[in-house]
Amino acid sequence: MKITRRTVLVAAAASLATSAKASPGWPTKGTIRLIATFPPGGTADTISRILAPKLSAALGTQVVVENKPGAGGTIGSDLAAKSAPDGYTLVISHASPLGIAPGIYPKLPYDVVKDFSHVSLIGHTPNVLIVPAASPYKTLADYLAAAKAKPDEIAFGSSGIGSNTHLMGEQLSGLAGIKLKHVPYKGSAPSLQDMLQGAIPSMFDPITTNVPHINAGKVRVLAISSEKRIALYPDMPTFAEQGFPQMTTSTWVGVSGPKGLAPEVVATLYDELQKAYKAPDVQERFKEVVLLPEDKPMSPAEYAKFVGDFAALWSKVSKDAGISLELG
Repeated sequence: MKITRRTVLVAAAASLATSAKASPGWPTKGTIRLIATFPPGGTADTISRILAPKLSAALGTQVVVENKPGAGGTIGSDLAAKSAPDGYTLVISHASPLGIAPGIYPKLPYDVVKDFSHVSLIGHTPNVLIVPAASPYKTLADYLAAAKAKPDEIAFGSSGIGSNTHLMGEQLSGLAGIKLKHVPYKGSAPSLQDMLQGAIPSMFDPITTNVPHINAGKVRVLAISSEKRIALYPDMPTFAEQGFPQMTTSTWVGVSGPKGLAPEVVATLYDELQKAYKAPDVQERFKEVVLLPEDKPMSPAEYAKFVGDFAALWSKVSKDAGISLELG
């Protein structure tokens, strides 16, 4: 389907029946905040800081990144959902708080489709199981053998309870018939710091936040969740080739706002984001952090459907695994 400005406006209008009107010439009031739902150094933060300067230049006003981490990204997402739909609050929508959380938290304070104006899917990044370079676990087989020999002793860090990376650890435990110990953190950066200092032996994380450490030889990737090996790291083995074809979940990110964004605002943001994605410097940065763009851009309506479908899929996975948590 050819995506035009008119297509975007029609799709946005259909999905935003209660849209508030934007001020003429939006933005006119000054700073736009772009909420990153995880701490500095995480995937949401990294992508937000790549895009913020481009949006600032395109919109003629400052776009400022605000980190609002906690509870697997649900705190920042809830803040965005409850903000005024005036175009001055946006959020880096993320697989964990918008895709995984609905199946984990029965009392999630927002609806991942109805409480947001979804604008654009940026792309996705594979997840990895990593250990320190000095770890005795040289391969995934080594790691699983140790976990089988020591049930509930081999720990893995994640970016939070109910996060995408938390569920990957639980998924591997179930598929491999082992019991790993989950250690949740408020984002990737503190988890990685603890692992490098020896506090935990492993972690699941998007590859995006680990590229510098991989290149510096500080960590070893035991497996990556891409369906096939990626061009940037052709020697990096996949979960699939090591006997776990079910483990191909990636961490996707996009841009969204609170429900009720005016169609004009959605259309403008969509257009400017598409331009930003195509900028050579942005494409180079995406390549550096292994953010894989979509083959075809999604319209806002298509992105909203994608979020809903992903949440439904993982709600079933969570239910089947018996995972249910309380937000605290």
